[in-house]
Amino acid sequence: MGLIDDELAEVKKLCENVVPGSKLVSCVQIMVRVEIRRTDFKKIVVCMQFPKEYPRAPLLIELKSKTLSEKLLQRLTGVCEEEAKKILGKPQVLNTIKFLRNFIDENPLSCCFDEINALKKSLSGEDEFKLRQKNSSIILKAYNAKYYLSCRIVVPDNYPIDAVDIQDVDTNFTPAFHRHMVSQAKEIARRCVEPPLKKKPNEPKFEPSPSLKKSVEFLIDCVKRLPTEDCQFCKKVCFPEDPDVIFSYIRYRGCP
Repeated sequence: MGLIDDELAEVKKLCENVVPGSKLVSCVQIMVRVEIRRTDFKKIVVCMQFPKEYPRAPLLIELKSKTLSEKLLQRLTGVCEEEAKKILGKPQVLNTIKFLRNFIDENPLSCCFDEINALKKSLSGEDEFKLRQKNSSIILKAYNAKYYLSCRIVVPDNYPIDAVDIQDVDTNFTPAFHRHMVSQAKEIARRCVEPPLKKKPNEPKFEPSPSLKKSVEFLIDCVKRLPTEDCQFCKKVCFPEDPDVIFSYIRYRGCP
């Protein structure tokens, strides 16, 4: 048996036993094809071919997914190729499969890659948008002059089947607006994953949809729009420039 045949035999023996959620679809000299699945959404198909110079040259790698972002797959392909270059002269197939499984496990926010990039574009320079891959959450801090809102958005493992959750909210908008913004954002997220109670005639079967972008966009829009919005009756700006003025009035009047 040649070197590649030996490696293929090892992959057949170990792949599905040592890499959780892996399924060996094809394992021949022409191509090794493996499906790697954590959830219905977090799944990748990796196709690997052996160049003539293998193992002195890296594997030829192609990643496919019906659910994950194409841009993410392109970047991840490049990373896999660089990882393969680190072990030239040695078997690379099983290492590549293990690397991809680790990537899926250690980067839970990869399931909303395009949504995250879209949200970043809606923020200004003073805003903050930090990813916390370790606990699958995002820290958002949105500002508009002296007004702000910060929160933690938790992305569940079974996203987008399950909705995001908005936690640890801190803001200097009034309590009434605070309640409205957060409850409405959570309601938007809920509607993305739960069918309406009353189904309309001839309405297609409900399918859960991504909730991160829609719910967080609403929060960002509130922060960016409300402080400078005009009253529909007097046509003057509704909010004072200094939010402390409102809280002083609330304390004086005992408003909720």
